[in-house]
Amino acid sequence: MTTTLTKRAATGALIGLALGDALGFPTEFNDVPSILAKCGPWREMALPTPAIVTDDTQMTLALGKGLRTAMDRGVLGPDMAEPVRREFIAWNRSPENNRAPGNTCLRACALLERPDLPWQDASQIGSKGCGANMRVAPVGLVPGLSDEQRAGAAQLQSALTHGHPTALAASDLTAHAVRLLAHGAEPGELVGLLRSYAVENRSRYHERWLGDLWTRSQDPGPEHFIARGWDECLAILDRLQEALRTPSPETDPCLATGEGWIAEEAMATGLLSFLLFADEPVTALRRAACTAGDSDSIACLAGAFAGAYLGAEAWPSEWADRIEYQGELVTLGALWDA
Repeated sequence: MTTTLTKRAATGALIGLALGDALGFPTEFNDVPSILAKCGPWREMALPTPAIVTDDTQMTLALGKGLRTAMDRGVLGPDMAEPVRREFIAWNRSPENNRAPGNTCLRACALLERPDLPWQDASQIGSKGCGANMRVAPVGLVPGLSDEQRAGAAQLQSALTHGHPTALAASDLTAHAVRLLAHGAEPGELVGLLRSYAVENRSRYHERWLGDLWTRSQDPGPEHFIARGWDECLAILDRLQEALRTPSPETDPCLATGEGWIAEEAMATGLLSFLLFADEPVTALRRAACTAGDSDSIACLAGAFAGAYLGAEAWPSEWADRIEYQGELVTLGALWDA
């Protein structure tokens, strides 16, 4: 296993995320027989030409830019909400925001523009769509953060749009998985490590980062609010663990851990796709893209996990060199690989 400093985990994760996104873009909303009819055998799926990405990669870059601005000002803290809010608004206004973005993100970003509205009131408290954890990988890649900073930042970036406690917990878990893999955790240990993390954090509400967000829900208190999210994530981790006991690489991963339209399922199905082929990153992307669910989001998460684990050299140059936003992805990765 190479070290984090030589494998360029941040670049690997960001390029992998975008490649998965581009591979899954044409297959989203299709069932597996339709994908096979359109693309041929899934193990031979070609990267589209041009290799166009979706809002998944665009919002990942927006979050990454917001984090960079926040850290340029000093220690990363809850005031990151302002630069990330600005980047999300800029993405929402951009003419390039034409890749079938999620309604939750569109509604929340429109509300984030209102100067009289606390960001907590823009948050869609009932939504746990996958739009928050598909973009959270940068939080797991930023070097030098404490556990509290990483968890708080992952949950806050989710809460700006998706305020459901499961969206918060799934974003936190996704960022934690990316960090663990970037720092050399073995894939076979990953689910157990994530489960322990979820149990440890089950009743921890990050008030310093989230403020009174929980009061927009019907929960009797903040601990009850956040525990609901962790419990749903623990349940999906149990399903993931069961699927890995009898792995079936030729079976659509969505049948084991869900179609990925919601946060915890996207996290688990992206993880399953990666873990089935931990040392075959391109195969992992192809498996994730050939799924009946939210294929671009599942594949972008699988790519982030694989790239964090194996580094930038995981991806063939003939793919990596032609991915949309390649320059921005490499620049951001180089900043965090150092």
